[in-house]
Amino acid sequence: MTKVDLVNSVYEKLGFSKRESSDIVEEFFKIVKDSLIEGENVKISGLGNFVVKHKKARKGRNPQTGEEIEIASRKVMNFKLSQVLKNEINASKEK
Repeated sequence: MTKVDLVNSVYEKLGFSKRESSDIVEEFFKIVKDSLIEGENVKISGLGNFVVKHKKARKGRNPQTGEEIEIASRKVMNFKLSQVLKNEINASKEK
């Protein structure tokens, strides 16, 4: 599913204009992105948790040359599926 598919779903199911549907989807993504950038976790009930974690700097190795390099510390985003959605997905596989 793409962002365009989401906009079309909002348009079809809620009856907003295509422009309003696009604005709603864009604003939702902006709110989620801004929250993650600020370091907040985003929990969407029935879907899951978006969590920003900090990875420490570490030593790595260039696979082509074998040279040891320093991998800088960074933030990564993890997504953990909610138990409700996990159960629904697994139930649909059984059918």
